[in-house]
Amino acid sequence: MATSPILSPSLTTYELLRQHGVSRRQFLSFCAMTAASLGLDAKEVPRVVSALETKPRLPVVWLHGLECTCCSESFLRSSHPIAQDIVLNMISLDYDDTLQAAAGHQVEQIRKDLVERAKRGEAEYVLAVEGNAPTRDGGVYCTVAGETFLDVLRETAAHAKFVIAWGSCASNGCVQAAAPNPTGAKPVHECITGKPIVKVPGCPPIAEVMTGLLTYVLTFGRLPELDRIGRPKMFYRQRLHDKCLRRSFFDAGQFVESWDDEGAHKGWCLYKMGCRGPTTYNSCATFKWNGGVSWPIGSGHGCIGCSEEHFWDDGPFYERLANVHLPGIETTPQTIGVTLAAAAGAGIAAHLAGLAIQRARSKSQAATEKANTNSEMEV
Repeated sequence: MATSPILSPSLTTYELLRQHGVSRRQFLSFCAMTAASLGLDAKEVPRVVSALETKPRLPVVWLHGLECTCCSESFLRSSHPIAQDIVLNMISLDYDDTLQAAAGHQVEQIRKDLVERAKRGEAEYVLAVEGNAPTRDGGVYCTVAGETFLDVLRETAAHAKFVIAWGSCASNGCVQAAAPNPTGAKPVHECITGKPIVKVPGCPPIAEVMTGLLTYVLTFGRLPELDRIGRPKMFYRQRLHDKCLRRSFFDAGQFVESWDDEGAHKGWCLYKMGCRGPTTYNSCATFKWNGGVSWPIGSGHGCIGCSEEHFWDDGPFYERLANVHLPGIETTPQTIGVTLAAAAGAGIAAHLAGLAIQRARSKSQAATEKANTNSEMEV
């Protein structure tokens, strides 16, 4: 059956939006909001506009391995941009066994046909992976249409432009790979090689981080700058601790000691209750959840560090991180003041010592010049 023009992947985002009755003014407003959600400078808005006006939609194959589908659930709740705009207008979601209408052999043939076309250089696509792959006993613990997920993953990744690992299952193993890991579950980067892989960890990842990454790729035609473990820096460059609304209590040495004590009612720092905010890099404090309504720490629950490697085995979750060195963790305002005063005193002493040395050198130099002048006069 011929592809409907409105669903043709060759159409640009702007063309599709026009067909849906979106005005030019609404389109430009959408581009500005998208750029802002990506943290781009205002001067980059024209590049977003140009990309969505001229570039065809991005073909995406979205695979599901061992996972609970929470990444898809999160993705569908994005508010800037909304998932509907991403799926229907910005990307061409050619395969997703959770969202697609087709089923069985018909839908598996869609994936295989796309892979074959990519082999011949007739098409390209991005592979998005939600979940990880079991590797023990031949990978039989996750089987799709008679094929192990491990084989499906490798076959599809071999001809993808690049790979997106959605969520902690795909990025670092998550609960399936937690000890003792009976199925031998492995994250995406341990199953495939030779392909650029961007990790978007979180259990689940933040909706706006997921849609923001796709928008960035569509706008600039490349992956964003990644950190040392493959996460986009634009979303994972800061610790939750650095932007936490409870940070002032941490600095003041005011901590919740039990879940119903006075500190808990006053919103004090949750570090002693096991909060992993000081060691976790993510954008929870910036984007928050459910359209910016709240986030775990804002709701009174400590961070469990779900965007970090091996977080599931880094427990128990409600015990303080005893092995993490955090300067000043037990300090009070008084001890901080004493320390600063001592540092200031040491600085003043060093400054005075430097002035004394400089004056001594100046006197010595002046005496030498006077002696030389007297010698010349005697001659």
